[in-house]
Amino acid sequence: MVAPVEPVVAGRLTSVYGIKGWVKVYSHTLPRENLFNYSPWWTKTTTGWQPLNIDQHRRGGKDMLIHIAGIDDRDEAMLLCKQDIYIEKGDMPALPKGEFYWHQLEGLVVITHQNQQVLGVVSEIMETGANDVLVVKGDGDSIDREERLIPYIDHVVLKVDLDAGEIEVDWDPEF
Repeated sequence: MVAPVEPVVAGRLTSVYGIKGWVKVYSHTLPRENLFNYSPWWTKTTTGWQPLNIDQHRRGGKDMLIHIAGIDDRDEAMLLCKQDIYIEKGDMPALPKGEFYWHQLEGLVVITHQNQQVLGVVSEIMETGANDVLVVKGDGDSIDREERLIPYIDHVVLKVDLDAGEIEVDWDPEF
């Protein structure tokens, strides 16, 4: 099988479940079960890309569980844990205007609306329950090297311009 052309992290293999090779999965998709709509899944190993052939999946209480074809032993399954799950970017559905995937926001420059000061670059996005939060790290082009946590909510994030590679925010740099 050919490696993914544009891989995107969609989840993570977290830990083993039971003794028959089942693995707990954390999904970045919403709803979480949407991860099962993508195929194939990939992991990146020291020897390159490895497809994951999922032959069963189910819920186990609050956990999402998978079984990988050919892996029927807890110790063998444990070797796959703590690895990201990748899917092909081209398999992701188009979003409505004004909505973005997290991977599209990572790496964008964050500027203030008031005086166009550069606050830094989005290094990651955190899910807090109430709202997502942009983790913005200052760099050589920003006003300082501080890390800022900026809530991804309408009255704070004013504009996302993927073409320009910028996010405009209403945010006090002193906060």
